[in-house]
Amino acid sequence: MPELPEVEIVRQSLEKKVKNKVIQKVIVKNRNLRFKINSKFKRRLHKKKIKKIDRFSKYLIITFQDESGFIIHLGMSGTIHLHDINKKNTFTNTSFYHSPILPKKHNHVEIQFNKINLIYNDPRRFGYFLTFNNKIELKKKFSHFGPEPFSNSFNAEYIIKYLKKKEKNIKNFLLDQKFVSGIGNIYASEILFFSKINPCTKAKNLKKKECRKILLYSKLVLKEAIKKGGSSIRDFKNINGKKGTFQKDFKVYQRENLKCSKPKCSGIIKKKIISNRSSFFCNYCQK
Repeated sequence: MPELPEVEIVRQSLEKKVKNKVIQKVIVKNRNLRFKINSKFKRRLHKKKIKKIDRFSKYLIITFQDESGFIIHLGMSGTIHLHDINKKNTFTNTSFYHSPILPKKHNHVEIQFNKINLIYNDPRRFGYFLTFNNKIELKKKFSHFGPEPFSNSFNAEYIIKYLKKKEKNIKNFLLDQKFVSGIGNIYASEILFFSKINPCTKAKNLKKKECRKILLYSKLVLKEAIKKGGSSIRDFKNINGKKGTFQKDFKVYQRENLKCSKPKCSGIIKKKIISNRSSFFCNYCQK
């Protein structure tokens, strides 16, 4: 599943290609995604001009001039392809974990603009589309989420207060979208490595200094991942066919049994399953 940096790269690709364009036609080939596509979906999008393309957490938000719009969540295997009808696109994929070119199967939704088509492909169908009518309705859809890592609301005071007396381990909290929105398994492992915190550490046992490290490295790791185009674990590429390169900088993720990359550290990267998710950490740096 794409995490915040990868969804941000998708947003940037879409902003370059479809911002200020008018939707000419919508084709829904399969409504049965994670949530069934609303029967009024096509009518709500028809002839609407895209004002802006935002992202919250792992969600893409497309807003029209009248402040209505729709949300896209890519789920486990959803990808967005941009197909220029006047060109033979070498790469169409703006998304994650799938073919860099437009697949022949599982193209469930097609949004047509003048000369370019946005196509949503999803073999596992865990992604979904949700419409909203105005800013208030949009805000309500995300009311149960915690702040984003880049938000001013995600600060040291918030982290310390939220985690106080909590029994759950810190790795699970970083993945809990009610605590902080957008961090997934890859970046949680990297953030904890830089913070020198063992993923199994109970939240209530974290010192204020460690909470401040989580704040700092959440921002730094994610910013660096976005700067480097995200992490291409399999076939993630942006619309220009470029792979993300942050995976080359992984310190612990998928580095099981390798030496720690920190100078003078004699530790070995270990893997542990925490709540059915693989967690990677240095057995020396993160005791």
